[in-house]
Amino acid sequence: MTHRLHARAVTLRYDERTISRGLTIALPDGAFTVIVGPNACGKSTLLRAMARLLKPSTGDVILDGRDIADFPTREIARRLGLLPQSAIAPSGITVADLVARGRYPHQSFFRQWSKADEAAVAAAIQATRITELSDRSVDELSGGQRQRVWIAMVLAQETPILLLDEPTTFLDIAHQIELLDLLTDLNAAGRTVVAVLHDLNHACRYATHLVAMRDGMIFAEGRPSEVVTENLVEAVFGLQCTVIDDPVSHTPLIVPLGRHRATHRRNSAQ
Repeated sequence: MTHRLHARAVTLRYDERTISRGLTIALPDGAFTVIVGPNACGKSTLLRAMARLLKPSTGDVILDGRDIADFPTREIARRLGLLPQSAIAPSGITVADLVARGRYPHQSFFRQWSKADEAAVAAAIQATRITELSDRSVDELSGGQRQRVWIAMVLAQETPILLLDEPTTFLDIAHQIELLDLLTDLNAAGRTVVAVLHDLNHACRYATHLVAMRDGMIFAEGRPSEVVTENLVEAVFGLQCTVIDDPVSHTPLIVPLGRHRATHRRNSAQ
């Protein structure tokens, strides 16, 4: 298994607050990796470090055999695309113009806007089903619509690696599934996809590689069918559940017990 992007013994901090210490992770090439874990466990912080938005206090992040800190910014943007958790669009910008900004890494003094750029933007807009929004101002859109526009911009970069921090935020259930299906298609076409998701059942259904984090560290990783158990869910999330076979995807399906049923199960076991 090869790893174009990995972190070696990184310590990640915000000011004096340490999020992760000595964390090592390798993201498998060609996989759809999903990172899960409770709130404030370090998922988004890890993704920011892998995208060079946060410099490790110790250790390093390696991209294509080099310290990611050594790359020019434009070169990084040609190799990996990032959808951050809270993206802010310039005031008054239209949807089409924002998506077109995904082509910035491919521009230079000698190479201006081309038919390839036009095709990449059109394909991204079509894939995210925002054609009817193209001429509208991003300021006018709902949260779910904006999220789809940001995803289109990242797709327009046409990078071999995609990092997405909670990409299903603001999306209704139909658009969540549509997006995850799209990411699966991109992965099947050869892109390495890494996403932070809150929904563990979505993670189990779509991930080919699952990373479970707790307290800033990797608690378990592997194929969902290999690592997701009732014990793992309780250890990582503090949630008692039953894990059954998903009748559609035949991946683990987590059924939360809830406080009352969990108490009943404990009493029955005594």
